[in-house]
Amino acid sequence: MEFAAAAQAFAEHLEKVRRLSPATVRAYRSDLRDLAGTVSDLPLEDIGLETLRDWLWQATQRGDTRSTLARRAAAARSFFSWAQEQGLITHDPSLRLVAPKRGRTLPVVASQDAMTTLLESQRHAAASGEPAALRDHAMLELLYGAGIRVSELCGLDIDDVDLDRGTARVLGKGSKERVVPFGAPARDAIGGYLTRGRPALAARAARPAPAFFLGNRGGRIGPRAVYTLVAEVLAPFVGAETVGPHALRHTAATHLLDGGADLRAVQEILGHASLGTTQIYTHVSAERLTATYRLAHPRA
Repeated sequence: MEFAAAAQAFAEHLEKVRRLSPATVRAYRSDLRDLAGTVSDLPLEDIGLETLRDWLWQATQRGDTRSTLARRAAAARSFFSWAQEQGLITHDPSLRLVAPKRGRTLPVVASQDAMTTLLESQRHAAASGEPAALRDHAMLELLYGAGIRVSELCGLDIDDVDLDRGTARVLGKGSKERVVPFGAPARDAIGGYLTRGRPALAARAARPAPAFFLGNRGGRIGPRAVYTLVAEVLAPFVGAETVGPHALRHTAATHLLDGGADLRAVQEILGHASLGTTQIYTHVSAERLTATYRLAHPRA
C-alpha cells in the first residue's frame, strides 16, 4: 500500500475507531502529510529508521520547536504501530525513533485585576445592547468563569446551559461529557445575551440553529472568531503578541488554585484525564507567589 492511502486509512481509524477529537485527528493528518514529503513514493515496507530520522532532522533545520518535533515523532510511532497491526508492514521502523524532550513552559496567565478590568470593559460595551457585544461579553465570562476549551464553547447547544443552576454541559476531548459550573457574572452576561443578543443574531440566519453562541450571520460561531476576539481583548493585559482562548482556561485554573481550590476539583472542572496535566498550574501559582514576595518583602 502507498503511504498516502495508508495515512488516510489511519486517520479514519483515529476518527471512527479510537474516536479522537477532530483537532487531534487534524494534527495527525498534518504530521503525516509532512512525512509524506520526505518518504515520497517509497512503499511502506521500504521506509526505515534513517528515513524517519532524516525527516525529523529536516524539521529541526527549518526551526520547528521541540514540542512540534515530539508530536511529529509520536504521530509517526502511532502510525507505524497501527500499520504493523494491520499487516501492512512486517517491521515497525519507528520503534527507536526519538525526538527532543518537550520543554515545559509555564502557560500565559492574566492577573485577577487584569481580568476584572477586561470583563468590566466588556460589560460596559454590552450595555449598548449591540448583539455581538452581548455575545462577546457572555463568551468571555463563560470561558473564564467555567475554564472551558474553545471547542467546548463553540459546541454548546441551547439546551446545554442551565441558568438556574449555573452550569453548562460540554463535550470535551475523547467525546467525554461533563457539567461545569459558572458564577453570577457569567449568569448575568449569558442572561443578557439570551434575552437581547441571541434573538437578533438568530434572525439573520436562513434557518434556526441549535447552537448557543451564534456568529454574525446567525450560524454557529467558529473557533477562529473566538480566537480573534480573545487575542484582541486579552493580549494587552498579558504582554503577549499571540494569545488565544486557552489563556483564559489557564487563567481560570490558576485563579482557582490561588483561591484555595483542591487540585482534584480543578482537574474535574477542566476535564483533564490526568492529574499531572493539572499540576502545571501549581507551578504557575508558586511562581506568582515568589514574584509577589520578591516585589513586596523588604528582605527578598
